[in-house]
Amino acid sequence: MMFARLGYRLLLWLLLPQALLHLWWRSRRQPDYREHIGERFGHYEFNVEPPLIWVHAVSVGETRAAEPLIAALLKKFPDHRILLTHMTPTGRETGVALFGDKVARCYLPYDFPFAVERFIDHFRPACGILLETEIWPNLIDACNRRNIPAYLVNARLSDKSFRRYQRFGVLAAAALRGLTAIAAQSEDDAARLRELGATAVTVSGNIKFDMPADAALIARGAAWRAQYGAGRRVLLLASTREGEEALLLDVLRGIDEPKLLVLLVPRHPQRFDEVSALLAQRAIPYQRRSGEQAVAPATRVLLGDSMGEMAAYFAASDVVIMGGSLLPFGAHNLIEACAMGKPVIVGPHDYNFAEAVRLAVAAGAAAQVADAKQAVTTAMKLLNDTPRYRRMASAGFAFVHAHAGATQRVIDLIRLRS
Repeated sequence: MMFARLGYRLLLWLLLPQALLHLWWRSRRQPDYREHIGERFGHYEFNVEPPLIWVHAVSVGETRAAEPLIAALLKKFPDHRILLTHMTPTGRETGVALFGDKVARCYLPYDFPFAVERFIDHFRPACGILLETEIWPNLIDACNRRNIPAYLVNARLSDKSFRRYQRFGVLAAAALRGLTAIAAQSEDDAARLRELGATAVTVSGNIKFDMPADAALIARGAAWRAQYGAGRRVLLLASTREGEEALLLDVLRGIDEPKLLVLLVPRHPQRFDEVSALLAQRAIPYQRRSGEQAVAPATRVLLGDSMGEMAAYFAASDVVIMGGSLLPFGAHNLIEACAMGKPVIVGPHDYNFAEAVRLAVAAGAAAQVADAKQAVTTAMKLLNDTPRYRRMASAGFAFVHAHAGATQRVIDLIRLRS
């Protein structure tokens, strides 16, 4: 074990130039990566008065998932502040939008021993809560040596991630055993975690089923829909990834449906201009959401180039094709769309949300297809089959309601440092 830890630390130092290069490269398209660089190495220019509960949500999806958890923590521990940490600027921006001044926020440092120890000693949390797939050996070890309970909640471990962690089996096992408790999303996730060496594992379900509806965003989406024009049917391409837009647009160009409006919302803001250029190259009449213009009757695509409005896009749509699933990116969260009664179509690559997709399909709230052509074909059939559309919409509401309650099961596990 000692040699494995030394090897890991040596590897981190060897990767340090690459980490700095990564920040510089990402900052070319997202300048926010140049901000708060010191925090990534454990240097902080602010303090948070204890007692403090620390929650780590790496990026946008995890930050949104943390919303019901943070609300429950504040209710159970009203005397404690929340520190929310991230690894990406978009996660941090989402935290600002969701929580404002109710929580403190910063970047979690890279897993260098000196950096994570500075972080822990600076903030002195009463416990640490890591969301989903955040297994950092030095960070967990620093918590253990200071008797700070550390939890991995809403934990998921795909086959792909499982194979990656197997390469560092001794380190992964030690880190997992160092966690006070693990709350897994599904039995399959729990089984993979146990096979890696985890011991204190329970199955809590997915806290994304407990995410509250944002009434303001839903109202915004309804207002948008009213402005699209009478009789228009709206297909949402949600959280699309590199290469998926071209596949979907090439299929949609062959659809003769003048009343169809496509909402195209790329997952990452740095790709908004890239997708805009893609639409222009194909001579597809489009507008940008950021233009704040009424949608013209001739417009075929509305490019959703805004952050933090996905709930509004869901509310404004009829059918959703979930991005990240048509190419091997692992899919994105379909639960929020189902909760709004929107039929969802998912491609074959669902490993990030495999359990949720399986349950949604079994419940009749979603359909899984083989490729982009089938996704568009299925969507068009749904738009023209009112009875089936209504069945899927109703199934979506029931599906989400049936699987709620994971947040409370997670909260029941949490114990603070005495």
